[in-house]
Amino acid sequence: MSKILIVDDEVRIRDVVSEYAVAHGYQVKQASDGLEALKMIETEKFDLILLDIMMPNLDGFSACKQIKAKQDVPVIMLSARFEEYDKLLGFELGIDDYIVKPFSLKELMARIKLVIERYYGKESKIFQYQGLKVDVDGRNVSIDDEKLPLTPKEFDLLVFLIKHKNQALSRDVLLDKVWNYNYFGDDRTVDTHIKMLRHNLKDYRHLIVTVRGTGYKFETEH
Repeated sequence: MSKILIVDDEVRIRDVVSEYAVAHGYQVKQASDGLEALKMIETEKFDLILLDIMMPNLDGFSACKQIKAKQDVPVIMLSARFEEYDKLLGFELGIDDYIVKPFSLKELMARIKLVIERYYGKESKIFQYQGLKVDVDGRNVSIDDEKLPLTPKEFDLLVFLIKHKNQALSRDVLLDKVWNYNYFGDDRTVDTHIKMLRHNLKDYRHLIVTVRGTGYKFETEH
């Protein structure tokens, strides 16, 4: 589930877009200006940021420049201004799309989906490594065509690790992304599920590597 940060000084716009985005399966946070957004990205990782241009304290252009310097995240700029200069400046700052207000919520969701897919790449539906096969759509895992008895959460954890193959992922990130950000769990929850997952993966348990002081990663030779 992708997490979006909506940055706009108009609370009505934030609330309407938030409600629509949640209905489309996104996690949503809000910020009322650029300064608040910068504070939020210090402690949270977002998959996409919707950023208004005209805001008090710190405008969208200035905020975009600082956000891009701090976090690798796609940005869609929202604006009531449609001057070509504004669009060009935005793209020079590294934005991924520019939408003029008023906009269609359906079109906004379509653009969000497109930017996320383009930025992170479409998730492969089937992962295979030697005799290990993970069917994402079918939600099953097998070794040499023998189906493994994974729980739903073990499956979600495995898919997330594979999606971020060879990347060290902290326990906090795993709790956030696999158990959802409002889950009140702790590190032991992750460790327990990793232990069970390794047990079920049998000869492929070594693919889940412990990263000392950080968490875990799914590591293959390529």
